[in-house]
Amino acid sequence: MTESSPTLEVARAAVAERSQRHHLKTTTPGRVRVRRLVKHVVLITVGIIMIYPLLWMLASSFKPDALIFKEPGLIPTDFTTENYSQGWNALSHPFTHYLMNSFLVVAGAVVGNLVSCSLAAYAFARLNFRFRRLWFATMLMSIMLPIHVIIVPQYVLFSELGWLNTFLPLIVPKLLATDAFFVFLMVQFFRGVPRDLDEAARIDGAGHARIFLQIMLPLAVPALATTAIFTFIWTWNDFFSQLIFLTEPDLYTVPIALRTFLDSTGQSSWGAMFAMSIVSLIPLFLMFLLGQRYLVRGIATTGLK
Repeated sequence: MTESSPTLEVARAAVAERSQRHHLKTTTPGRVRVRRLVKHVVLITVGIIMIYPLLWMLASSFKPDALIFKEPGLIPTDFTTENYSQGWNALSHPFTHYLMNSFLVVAGAVVGNLVSCSLAAYAFARLNFRFRRLWFATMLMSIMLPIHVIIVPQYVLFSELGWLNTFLPLIVPKLLATDAFFVFLMVQFFRGVPRDLDEAARIDGAGHARIFLQIMLPLAVPALATTAIFTFIWTWNDFFSQLIFLTEPDLYTVPIALRTFLDSTGQSSWGAMFAMSIVSLIPLFLMFLLGQRYLVRGIATTGLK
């Protein structure tokens, strides 16, 4: 009896394990399906709530002004496309003029950030110079400064330079690596590149310029794409800075042009404004869709070092 008891215990344990596995096989798939169903229902509900304002604006752009706030539904009872034709030519210039102004400012900002922020990031990540940590900490602290704190000194400086009512105040600072967030983003990426590549390049006689142009930049395509996408979106949507420095109607960008559809006397052209708002969102959607793959790679490769 004493010799067979261990065998009985092993057999009982095996039977119990088999029954437990059978129970898990019969119950786990059902629970997993329920959890997935609940998760998808919650995500779809939250997604609809988040996208509803955009859908309402899209539906309102096809409604007459008199029905926009009387019919809160998404399906217009009186469908019209006159808001797009009226909004396109409602201002002193066709809306194409303001789109081109925005594209000009955005192009200068994107190129400026790509050049200056990558150079500054390479210096912080690869060069040894005095007070490097102090300057890096100062650069990081500048991220916490809101635009409202520095806008007055900037306005005084650009006024003394005679740059008001030009695109220079919106483009030139980007050439000086003033966006510390993108500098930090690229520093994190460059620090993740093995230094063996630098040493191998120096053995071949390469200097910092060649290492930066031929080794670092090709490897930093995801980080550069992330910088370009965020700069495009933020500059395109920037209303405050452009309103401060651009006061002539000929220089208005898209955000300021959309503001002119609103009238303080209550005679606002809501339908035309909603229509042109939809038009102004098209470049943002295209930029995000075309660069989504690089955006995900850039955030993943710079945030997991």
